[in-house]
Amino acid sequence: MSRHLIDPELAAGRQEPLSGDLTAETLPAYRAMLIAIVAAIPKPTSEAMRAVGVDDRRVPGPDGAPDVRVLIYTPGNRGAAALPAILHIHGGGFVSGSADMSDPNSRAYAAEMDCVVVSVDYRLAPETPFPGPVEDCHAALLWLQGAAPELGVDPARIVVAGESAGAGLVAGMVLLARDRGTAMPAFQYLAEPMLDDRSVDSDHPHVGQVGWTRAHNRFGWASMLSDRKGAVSPYASPARADDLSGLPPTYIHVGAIDLFLEESLDYARRLTRAGVPVELHVWPGAFHAFGTIDAHVTREARRVSRTALRRALHGAAA
Repeated sequence: MSRHLIDPELAAGRQEPLSGDLTAETLPAYRAMLIAIVAAIPKPTSEAMRAVGVDDRRVPGPDGAPDVRVLIYTPGNRGAAALPAILHIHGGGFVSGSADMSDPNSRAYAAEMDCVVVSVDYRLAPETPFPGPVEDCHAALLWLQGAAPELGVDPARIVVAGESAGAGLVAGMVLLARDRGTAMPAFQYLAEPMLDDRSVDSDHPHVGQVGWTRAHNRFGWASMLSDRKGAVSPYASPARADDLSGLPPTYIHVGAIDLFLEESLDYARRLTRAGVPVELHVWPGAFHAFGTIDAHVTREARRVSRTALRRALHGAAA
């Protein structure tokens, strides 16, 4: 194992959330563990975060599918002017997680960035494989565009953001929106994105050994793709898209020893060749989901990413 590459502060704070392989047998326990983690999250302490309003509602889902649950966060001190919005897609390897899991971040985004946040509780694999999760996210984007006047949102300033599998869903959803000619967001934010099903065969000697491993990745992708054979849709695995032109400006960050390093680098490279503005950051010594540990590299990554989001939401003046 390439322990010498791990940032010392991250190494000191690391706790493995999952021991052994992620399988159909261990998945219920893993999901239960995440629910317990969410329940243990401290309640907001700042006045601004406590003032954020939260609305739990169902919005129209894809044709023939159930409605999609979303959590809507609105800053408590908003004025009459229309606000920008973030459509947020949570991570979890396609097989776990929820909008509730992202509650602290969603509250912080709304309070700190003066925006509305819509967090999507998409259906999970393997119970709902592709295209269900991507279609749920796209349906939420269409709803947000249509409901902008009701929510006091500027439809021209909708940012889509996600982490890990959520970032992969964001990228797939944006490709889908482009090809269908539907609502195109102003910006896409991809944190440690899960973009390429072929990464299960990665031979990089120094990635994927901490956090999200190759074994976890195989289960996540097999669940999402339902072990299908033949061509894999780029809406499921965005790295497979032949054409990346016409996509919105993109922010990507990833750890230097994250399993998703090379697919992130290649996606950023291909976006630039397609004429898409890209901001890319590779954080040294960082493994997958390093943002859960308090360390200098984590604080710096948070500062840089927050700056990018503020500029996307409020323009250069931010």
